[in-house]
Amino acid sequence: MIKSLLVEDEIHAAERLKKMLREADPDIEIIDVLDSVESTVNWLRNNPAPELLFLDIQLADGRSFDIFEHVKVKSPVIFTTAYDEYAIKAFKLNSIDYLLKPVKTEDLKKSIQKFRSIKRYFSESDLESKIFSVISNIQYKTKNFKNRFLVNKGDSLIPVSVDEIAYFYAEDKENFIITFTGNRYFVNYSLDSLEEMLDSSVFFRVNRQFILAANAVIKVHNYFNYKLKIEANPKTDKEIIISRAKTGEFKNWLNN
Repeated sequence: MIKSLLVEDEIHAAERLKKMLREADPDIEIIDVLDSVESTVNWLRNNPAPELLFLDIQLADGRSFDIFEHVKVKSPVIFTTAYDEYAIKAFKLNSIDYLLKPVKTEDLKKSIQKFRSIKRYFSESDLESKIFSVISNIQYKTKNFKNRFLVNKGDSLIPVSVDEIAYFYAEDKENFIITFTGNRYFVNYSLDSLEEMLDSSVFFRVNRQFILAANAVIKVHNYFNYKLKIEANPKTDKEIIISRAKTGEFKNWLNN
């Protein structure tokens, strides 16, 4: 049996998916059904990792991506969602597949088969250490990241290359580009959308207000409660603080 955890905040959707899973593969055993980021984090902290995790993205208390900021998720994930805008983000987080609602039984069968194929490829002792490297090699290899933004400058429009951008930031429900030369431009995208468009090897979403380019980071200071404080160029009006949950990921990114 494949011990699986199901996270879905809509009762009817959860029951429908459980029924579809029984039809798609009788060996799938749903060991628990959860409905929030908080309950999932608590469950993963206090129970052995499931073999497979089915995650809805939009939950009652946030996006399921937030789970990964609070606990180490060791399980491969099949994401289910009504939105296609989070696909790239999902495939950075242990994802085997990304299924759009309403989920089809045939698509669910293919996702489970993909998991089984990866699992068979390695012995049990190798699985945890190697499965995610396989996942990363089978997803979105041809993704085209955004190279430039067309922005307003006076009465004109000018292109700004991503190589010129030091960081993006949110202020008063508006979002801005700051270039390395200190120019500021309004950008008509949310930070969530920008995070999906940008090359994650170059840009990092440090918190809810800032997406930083690696070349904009001048110095990293240790901050209270194991957080980090970033000194950036150009200098920011607001402090850039990275939460304790994100410090490891940020250091790995900057050290890449």
